[in-house]
Amino acid sequence: MAILAWVSLLLLCISPVCGQETDFPEFTSETPINNVVQDPRTARVYVGAINAVYQLDGSLAKEQKLETGPKKDLRSCTPPIHNNCPDPKDTNNTNKLLLVNPFNNSLIICGSLYRGICSLVNLSNINQLIYYSDSKGERTYVASIDDSVSVVGIMSHLSTQDSNFTVFVVGKGYGSLDSSKLISTRILQNYREWVIFEGIIDASAVQAIPFVPKYLHDFRYTFKDQGFIYFLFSRTMGGTDNKNFTFISRLCEQDDHYYSYTELQLNCGPDNHFNKVQAAYVASPGKELARSMTESGLYGSVLSWDRVLFVVASPDDEDHTESALCLYPLKRINQRIEDIISACYSDSGKIDGKPAVDIPYSSKTDDLCNKREKNFAARYRCGADFLPSPLASKPKFALKAEAMYTRKGLLTAVAIAVEHDHTIAFLGNSAGEVFKLHLFSHPEVYSKGPGDTTGDAVNKNLFFDSGMTHLYVTTKKKIIKIPVQSCGLKTDCQSCVGLKDPYCGWCVLEGRCTRRSDCRRAEEKNGWLWSPKQQCVKIVSFHPPNLSCKKTQQVDIHIPSLPSIGSADQLQCSFGTFQSSAVMRDSMVICSLPEPYAIPPTPAQQDFVAVPVKIFVNKTVEVASSEYKFYNCAAAIHRSPNTPCTSCVSSGWGCQWNTRDHTCSDMSEQDTGPNIIRHRQAANCPRFENPDPVLIPVGHKTQISFEGVELNPYQNHEFIIGTELMDHNEEDIRIESGPFYSFSGYEFSYDKAHETTIFFYVKDKYSGKKIDSLLNVTLYNCSLGREDCSLCRNAEPKYNCVWCAGKRACVYEKLCSTDDSQPCPNPKITEIEPSYGPIEGGIAVTIKGSNLGIHKEDIKSITVAGVPCTHLGKHYSVSTSVVCEIGPVDPHGQLSGPVEVLVEGEKRGTSSVHFTYRDPKPTHVLPPRGPKAGGTVITIMGENLHTASKEDLTISVGNVPCIVETFGTNITCKTGEYHGDKVPSALLPVTVTYGKHTTKEVPQAFQFLQNPMVIDHQPRKSFVCGGRRIVVTGVGFSLIQKAFIKVNTSVDEWSQVSTPMEFQQPADSKNDTTLVFLSPRVNKTHDTQSFCTFLHLDNVVEELKPFDYHPDPTFEHFSNKMIAANSTIKVTGRGFSKAMTTDEAKAFVGDVPCLVNTLEDDKLYLEPPSEYKVRMRNAGTSEPLKLKIKFGSGEWEVGSVVYESKYEVPLAIIIPAVIIPMLLIIATSAYCYRRKSQQAEREYEKVRHQLENLEESVRDRCKKEFTDLMIEMEDHTNDISEGRMPFLDYKTYTDRVFFLPSKDGANDVMITGKLDIPEARKATVAQALNQFSNLLNSKTFLINFIRTLESKPDFNARAKVYFASLLTVALHGKLEYYTDIMRTLLLGLMDDYVDSKNPKLMLRRSETVVERMLCNWMSICLYQFLKDSAGEPLYKLFKAIKHQIEKGPVDAMVKKAKYTLNDTGLLGDDVEYSVLSLQVLVQGEGPDITLVKVLNCDTITQVKEKVIEQVYRNMPYSQRPKVDSVTLEWRPGSTGQILSDLDVTSVKEGRWRRMNTLAHYNVRDNATLVLSRVLHTQQSFDQSQDNHEERNALLDDDKVFHLVRPMDELDEIKSKRGSIKDKSMTKAITEICLTRLLSVKGTLQQFVDNFFRSVLCSGAVVPPAVKYFFDFLDEQALKHDNVDEETIHIWKTNSLPLRFWVNILKNPHFIFDVHTTEVMDASLSVIAQTFMDACTKTEHKLSRDSPSNKLLYAKEISTYKKMVDDYYKGIRQMVPVSDQDMNTHLAEISRAHTDKLNTQVALHQLYQYASKYYDGIIMSLDEDPAAQSKQLTLRLQQIAAALENKVTDL
Repeated sequence: MAILAWVSLLLLCISPVCGQETDFPEFTSETPINNVVQDPRTARVYVGAINAVYQLDGSLAKEQKLETGPKKDLRSCTPPIHNNCPDPKDTNNTNKLLLVNPFNNSLIICGSLYRGICSLVNLSNINQLIYYSDSKGERTYVASIDDSVSVVGIMSHLSTQDSNFTVFVVGKGYGSLDSSKLISTRILQNYREWVIFEGIIDASAVQAIPFVPKYLHDFRYTFKDQGFIYFLFSRTMGGTDNKNFTFISRLCEQDDHYYSYTELQLNCGPDNHFNKVQAAYVASPGKELARSMTESGLYGSVLSWDRVLFVVASPDDEDHTESALCLYPLKRINQRIEDIISACYSDSGKIDGKPAVDIPYSSKTDDLCNKREKNFAARYRCGADFLPSPLASKPKFALKAEAMYTRKGLLTAVAIAVEHDHTIAFLGNSAGEVFKLHLFSHPEVYSKGPGDTTGDAVNKNLFFDSGMTHLYVTTKKKIIKIPVQSCGLKTDCQSCVGLKDPYCGWCVLEGRCTRRSDCRRAEEKNGWLWSPKQQCVKIVSFHPPNLSCKKTQQVDIHIPSLPSIGSADQLQCSFGTFQSSAVMRDSMVICSLPEPYAIPPTPAQQDFVAVPVKIFVNKTVEVASSEYKFYNCAAAIHRSPNTPCTSCVSSGWGCQWNTRDHTCSDMSEQDTGPNIIRHRQAANCPRFENPDPVLIPVGHKTQISFEGVELNPYQNHEFIIGTELMDHNEEDIRIESGPFYSFSGYEFSYDKAHETTIFFYVKDKYSGKKIDSLLNVTLYNCSLGREDCSLCRNAEPKYNCVWCAGKRACVYEKLCSTDDSQPCPNPKITEIEPSYGPIEGGIAVTIKGSNLGIHKEDIKSITVAGVPCTHLGKHYSVSTSVVCEIGPVDPHGQLSGPVEVLVEGEKRGTSSVHFTYRDPKPTHVLPPRGPKAGGTVITIMGENLHTASKEDLTISVGNVPCIVETFGTNITCKTGEYHGDKVPSALLPVTVTYGKHTTKEVPQAFQFLQNPMVIDHQPRKSFVCGGRRIVVTGVGFSLIQKAFIKVNTSVDEWSQVSTPMEFQQPADSKNDTTLVFLSPRVNKTHDTQSFCTFLHLDNVVEELKPFDYHPDPTFEHFSNKMIAANSTIKVTGRGFSKAMTTDEAKAFVGDVPCLVNTLEDDKLYLEPPSEYKVRMRNAGTSEPLKLKIKFGSGEWEVGSVVYESKYEVPLAIIIPAVIIPMLLIIATSAYCYRRKSQQAEREYEKVRHQLENLEESVRDRCKKEFTDLMIEMEDHTNDISEGRMPFLDYKTYTDRVFFLPSKDGANDVMITGKLDIPEARKATVAQALNQFSNLLNSKTFLINFIRTLESKPDFNARAKVYFASLLTVALHGKLEYYTDIMRTLLLGLMDDYVDSKNPKLMLRRSETVVERMLCNWMSICLYQFLKDSAGEPLYKLFKAIKHQIEKGPVDAMVKKAKYTLNDTGLLGDDVEYSVLSLQVLVQGEGPDITLVKVLNCDTITQVKEKVIEQVYRNMPYSQRPKVDSVTLEWRPGSTGQILSDLDVTSVKEGRWRRMNTLAHYNVRDNATLVLSRVLHTQQSFDQSQDNHEERNALLDDDKVFHLVRPMDELDEIKSKRGSIKDKSMTKAITEICLTRLLSVKGTLQQFVDNFFRSVLCSGAVVPPAVKYFFDFLDEQALKHDNVDEETIHIWKTNSLPLRFWVNILKNPHFIFDVHTTEVMDASLSVIAQTFMDACTKTEHKLSRDSPSNKLLYAKEISTYKKMVDDYYKGIRQMVPVSDQDMNTHLAEISRAHTDKLNTQVALHQLYQYASKYYDGIIMSLDEDPAAQSKQLTLRLQQIAAALENKVTDL
């Protein structure tokens, strides 16, 4: 863990130095840790992990372990498991909640097993169980079975009128099989009807089923404050966007109805960038942070004792890996929540006139907030029953906070401590690191636990011990207890204050780095220096500031920050080894300096010695230090040996120069006279200066004159002069007139540079003492850098350089004996670049040589191969280089010749090399394609490409520049990025431009394709040693030429490097879909360094995310470990599995590989090689062998091993002893085997022939066809997984279910939505229909309406079905009311059937309106279940049946198929056919070809259907072109042929005409067909008419068949001629064909089973409507004596499987946008019948005469029946769905879908029934007192008058 690195930092402190504990307690769990809590009374720590709970003492030593799993469970089962679960599995138990209950000394443990049941154990011994029960039902399910669902809880009290209860309040997210309670209060004692752990508050608004999964709460923290309980969580806003937002909710602790539950959105950072909370902590801010918060003006007034919520949050976005710390004072949270409540209570939900209140847990939001008196919120602080639904803030009224601190990476934990009024935040992150953050106006991270970042996140349970001295840090499997500070590790003040740790400070008079509380004199001024202030006790100054090393005296040391020294304290000074007592006066410490003999010697090349000064208190505690300088004047002259006097008097020490003694000494007032030159009087020093001349040429002796100043002390003295360049020669100085001197000069030689400076020294000739010399001259060499005449003459005049023809060199003018006025020689041309140029010219040619003029104007003309060349003066270099631009040349003339340059003076230079004009011809380019991002290096080949120079060359691919890389016989360039819209691009030309005028092009040479795409990479981590094999998968890698991985390092606050480093590794191998790399070795220079890994594919750069680098593993070394044959070597250490697997790891004994058996994080098990192999490889040595481990590029020697000696049996004995018994055993076995096999073979032969044909054919066919089907279904499964199932929208679904079976079908007015109402009457009709809708919402009217209609004889079954569907649509907006009507009618229907003694017949048929209403109700309520659960297996079953049917022949006329489940639809005749693969091109839709598999016996229409199915597979059926709208054209050659079912070529057999097939047209495998749309022009219409007439003409006298003629239509003669034998043969053949039913059934079995399981599994999500209605049936059955269990079973079967599932199964087009056929319907009917048989209680007795479809599933029917029984039982045991929950669910459906339905049309059609039976309805209403009281008759009459002007009694 990264925390261990913090420990390792503290371990640097050795005990004798630090005098404190260095071994920090830790505990490692065997399984991942979920929760950690501490009992503050005993300091015990309780760790909740997967399958275990641990009891630890305060030092993390294990006291107890409680095993909590794995145990037998099944998530779909309801506990107790042993009673209700048929096949439980071993299931892990994730700890979801751990709470200390101090009131009865118990620990609450809740896990994920058994629906989240909890238990109570003893805090002192967790293996002592206090309470557990799994039989109390759903009311005691507390936690979640879903590992990803978060649960938080807090202890509380709840008072009622007569009792006070200890409870715990739980916040829980949504799990699919969990209790739906979002917030629940759980009791911890049995009380009246309540049992332990029961939720004792029922607030359905917070717990309603539709809302919990809608918002996806993720609870992170809970706490209590001042009578309120707070929950911190993130949730979505309930829309289609799943973005999370942070909320805090508040609840009165004593609110026993949750009326006060209110949610407030918390925004963190700019624009709520950090929108998802990760962890939080509540604490007081401390004095300094409170002051900073107040001064910022962002938090209002904050006091140090206020409570503040510290939140770490991150963006809810994978692309942003950063986090922030935000602060929210609780009083601001409370104020904003109270503003929201007050706005709802008093201001209709508005603040400042803007809507501020949201009602998230109710579908009715209009009337919850009202306008009451202003102080209403204060009176009802905890709410009341007038507000049954919780409130929340609107997003605009969220509480905003600026991010106080942001950081890259994901922060996962936070804990807050206050030390000495300063606030420290401990922040944990996802990499296992913990940061210490000092919170003030400018927050700063000052420390962290550096080191082993293992990638295990810090658990959000980050907490302190009771003394706030240690922090408990939990990661994946480890918890460690570490001190909050490590002050004692620092041994000096500078390192102590360098910590910047608010916990630490320097205890001055004790000389320790401590906490303030640990420093005895901390309260004295300057007694404890706080670390973040970065100040230590410093010596500010000395008086005197320095002293001569030849003197001694007292020194005053100014130390203003030194604490007061008491009388009991001793003060000492030390100067090096000299020590003396000191006294303190004010801030001055007075010490004695050491005697001169005790002062250390002055170092060479220095004129002072610095002696360390230290101030001690009480002899041992050093309080301040510095250094004191003792100067040495005698050494001052060493600073500048040529000017000893000036150096002496110019020093900073106060030295004086004695000209007589030639000495530098300490300044003394006693020394007087003209020979003494005082300090800072350098102008009085005797010296020589002002040399003339200052320029001296090499090789010529030049006299130098100079001036002598202040030389009176040296009158009549002689002097000599010298310098290092005079080879130790010294020359006499001559005295000239006045103060002037000279010396004759020296013939210097120097050739290292054009110029150098010479420093002359001057000495007294006889004493040898140096006199100050300021004689510095410049020595120069004419020949350096001036190799020819022109360069020489271009030299500056001051040098007097001339070109000496005799010497052929540039020399000083006096060194040349010849006449230097001669002109320079002719120009010489030595080189031409380039040597070749294009015929059109326009390129620059560089001519190099010598004597090419002095100025650019000297160049008079240039010709290249006889062609004038324009001089480019800006590129001219004196004498050596001329650049010109060549002109064009006649391609038929002279193309080659020399270069001539004419310079000033008619001097001409001609080259010996020739320049050649030629025509470059690029011909082709490789590679021909590359990615659009560019980076492809293309090679251009051709003739004469090496023309001009690289700089003249410009290349482009289309409009994309291509940067030239190499230039020669071939040219290479690297493409840039292609910005065109069309990808792949067209074939683009490659254009090569030479200079200004020559452009060559390779047409259609290169194409840009899509960039390569990286899909995945594995593995995703490596050790820093690198070398791990990384496989990158994707597409398009074959386009890439250069692939490499680059790793960039980070630079953060702990990095010692200023610029990031890069590490690179090229690809090891590659193909189009795979790249293989070895991870680069990286250099981890500091613990916090992070790495970003990038994949470079030419110009495409992709970051490999995630890819983590882990520290190299560590190994525990051993020596001479004894190993035996077949033994295992165990290697221990740490961090093995962080970035390595068993298959990748390598180990060697000596040089022989070991087998790595097991690799765990801290253990490695190796199987050593045989001793024989090792000895052979290692020259037979018996010495210990090195054991080496290799992980990637990292190699470690972990120890040595020795093979134990053993007795070796001679080979001569082993071989006979083993071989002879083996031969005897083999011989005996062979004899016995032969006899047995001969006998068995004879028996087998008797039956083999009887079974062989049938059994093998069916088995092989099932196996082969199931395999083929599964391969084919993979494509469909992929479509489904990608969300491409063609579900119909809700309106289309209801239209088809309700109205498609009607007499008008798809043209029904309810589907079309078109009413024929005159425009003038539309408004009147609409108003009247709204009145009619209101009338239907009267239960009295509607019941009378329905019963009146059902009493009419002409109101038949079809009319009842249609009427019920209209009613469903009309009342869809109020499904709760619709359900109430349905229940009322069902109760009446039930009474009728029970009274008639035939209760089992109820709901069997749709003989009443209510039965159809029930069918429609189920269809509405199960739509979402179809989409979420059952739809996928149903769609797969449909596609599987379709695929099986279309694999074999299907007769288009008789609608029979070779492969079917229905025996009546079985194609009996054996039709010969073959499978063809057609290449289909869709006209007008591009060049893409679609491969379509068909049969050669398919009709053209069947082929069209299969082609359309394949070509438009990603489109729903309704959006595909219809068969009649397309034509199919076969193009066998240059001409095409339109294919059709019937034409003049159709084969005729008597009066029968066979439909055309592909075989008829002789279409072969891999043929190309063109699919084109029929254009609806007049011409095409006429042509279509002609084809139709032709077809009708063909059919006038003929009957048409496809594959088989109907049996009763065979020719009579052939029929009569058939014998009885023939007929029996025909029957036998038909029976054999029935085996194909078994084959198809076996192939489809898995899909049938999957569908049945999805529908009949109560363990999965059961729609609430099913549970609600089944409970209704059970409840009503109990009220009737003659209703038994079988009857209830039949009722449930008739209401759900019969009314809904069979309908959907037979009509998949009701739910999917698909096309069904009669052949498909036949197979679906068999499965639907099987489904119905499974739901009946009747036992089906089967015989040989039973229908084939009954026999087909006879074996499975018992299994299916059990599934149905278990389903019904499971539903009965489920938690009931209350009326309120059901109504909420129905309201949600109404809200979501009603506005899409044709409600007005439905009302209009319903009124037609009211109109038709008007008189009967009026009579019924008149006879009903309730209707009379509501004036329903009058209302109907008014509606009738408005709608149809009906004459009424009005």
